[in-house]
Amino acid sequence: MIEISNLVKTFGATRAVDGISFKVAKGEVLGFLGPNGAGKTTTMKVITGFYDPNEGQVLVAGLDTVKNSLRTRRLIGYLPETVPLYDDMKVYEYLKFVAEARDLETDKILPRLREVVEKCGLQKVIGKNIDELSKGFRQRVGLAQAIMHDPDILILDEPTTGLDPNQIVEIRELIKAIGQEKTVLFSTHILAEAEATCDRVVIINKGKIVAEGQPQELMDKMANGQNIHLHVKGPMEQVVVVLKNISGVRSLDSQAGDGDQVGVYNLQVDVAKDVREAVSVALMEHRWPILEFKTREINLEDIFRELTK
Repeated sequence: MIEISNLVKTFGATRAVDGISFKVAKGEVLGFLGPNGAGKTTTMKVITGFYDPNEGQVLVAGLDTVKNSLRTRRLIGYLPETVPLYDDMKVYEYLKFVAEARDLETDKILPRLREVVEKCGLQKVIGKNIDELSKGFRQRVGLAQAIMHDPDILILDEPTTGLDPNQIVEIRELIKAIGQEKTVLFSTHILAEAEATCDRVVIINKGKIVAEGQPQELMDKMANGQNIHLHVKGPMEQVVVVLKNISGVRSLDSQAGDGDQVGVYNLQVDVAKDVREAVSVALMEHRWPILEFKTREINLEDIFRELTK
């Protein structure tokens, strides 16, 4: 449904998107992952027709988004990061306005409005002013406006930003339900969200794609190792040097912990080597107390951090 080829988007001397290519298949939920400023929102705005590309091409249902801008926009429902709501309207007034703006036939507006309200769980707030709604319900109204015209494709930019954990779960489940019927591309930097919701992910950093595939496929392909999590009491600079010199340690992150000279260390290590004894011995030789020692398999979050450093 969406095909992006060698897309470049620049703003002055800044290449916000730098020659990326990927596809979103019909009926697929694709997670578009990356840190803030990676190029996710810019890419989405090119797909939805807000920006024209400087180079490359974007096809939506086989149509070029530049040559067929109005036709491709009709196929897309878009939820930007800042939800475009009119606070002085009631929920049903706003959704009716969106339906009219989307050229729904008059006799189909009310049935469609009822269907969307039920799907998005807005029955309790349908008569309320939008400025009275919680952040979670505002996101639900934003999703409702995005699907009001029953588009084939949904583009969702950071749909759970600013929500509490319960609201995140609610919106995530709603996206999964909608994704059973639509092609969905949504951006996020919440890795648990991508693992729980997406069929496939694309990871972007500094305008370039650094990985793509099914979440489990990426972990199987790249996570040929484990994580060791340590709390050690000792001079951090010296501890880092000692840990990095242990055979089998691939990378190391460190930060100050609680207490005097306590450091927190996360080591990525080769799965083929059991370095636990070597780590323990090296630290004990320097008489640095180990306050915590845990191991776990590398997950998608570790891969994301490694690829987007």
